[in-house]
Amino acid sequence: MSDSSKNNFTNPSTFILLGIPGLEMTHVWISIPFCTMYVVAILGNVTILFIVKTEPSLHEPMYYFLCMLAVTDLVLYTSIMPKMLSIFWFNSREIDFSACLTQMFFFQCTLPMESGTLMAMAFDRYVAICDPLRHSTILTNSIVAKIGLAVLLRGVILTLPCPVLARQWPYCRTNVIPEPYCSHIGVVSLACGDIRVSSYYGLFVLLCVMGLDVTFIAVSYTQILRTIFHLPTKEARLKTFGTCGSHICAISALYISMLFISFTSRFGRNVPLHFHVLISNLCILMPPMLNPIIYGVRTKQIRRRLLRLFTQKRT
Repeated sequence: MSDSSKNNFTNPSTFILLGIPGLEMTHVWISIPFCTMYVVAILGNVTILFIVKTEPSLHEPMYYFLCMLAVTDLVLYTSIMPKMLSIFWFNSREIDFSACLTQMFFFQCTLPMESGTLMAMAFDRYVAICDPLRHSTILTNSIVAKIGLAVLLRGVILTLPCPVLARQWPYCRTNVIPEPYCSHIGVVSLACGDIRVSSYYGLFVLLCVMGLDVTFIAVSYTQILRTIFHLPTKEARLKTFGTCGSHICAISALYISMLFISFTSRFGRNVPLHFHVLISNLCILMPPMLNPIIYGVRTKQIRRRLLRLFTQKRT
């Protein structure tokens, strides 16, 4: 490689996103399920925000945390889906270096924020079931706001070093990213320097977020189950546990997806690249789409308000 070519890659002005490598000829067809997920996620999460805002009976900690989850899901989708669809529809593969790092930041920031919000919702369920008489005094509006701010700051602080470190590395191999968006590992793997700091930090964030949050959620539900098993009747136990159903579904959707991606990236060496990229993207985008559906179907108050909204429009 010539010196001029090396200099061009040392500080690349643009990256090239391949979309789903190996399936470029079917990008238009692949875009159909992704576009459908995008529309469902946007409409679902905006509807959740609208219903909680307009229904005074839903102005409670559980639904404030649900709004935080909806905003996080909207950030995730809007940070990567417009560019992904432009690749699928218009073959618009170039992305500016700074824009790539910005996309990386917002995309990476959503994982600790979503996980942190689910942890906060587990705390809300713990207080509501294990200490119901003090629920309103423990989880006041100011405490909920402080928890939300803490979740936001944790996400920003943990994520900010990723694009900062990525900007420091020299890029002398290629500027082609075999993905439809700028992920942390997808970008730094193109660097020609020693990227162990970025790799170790990315692993630290993953273990820190999933390890601490899953542990806290597990401890909360251990206490919740102990309380439920001490209730006098089967009906009371089922009714109380039913209030946790939506939260358990949301937790399962997120962490099972993250575990699947982690296992396939580490042990699926013989898996074709296009299959790995396609499945990883579906796993990342599925939970934000499912969350409003889960809470809309399983939460009685939201379901009633939604039905009332549609019946008012018809009349």
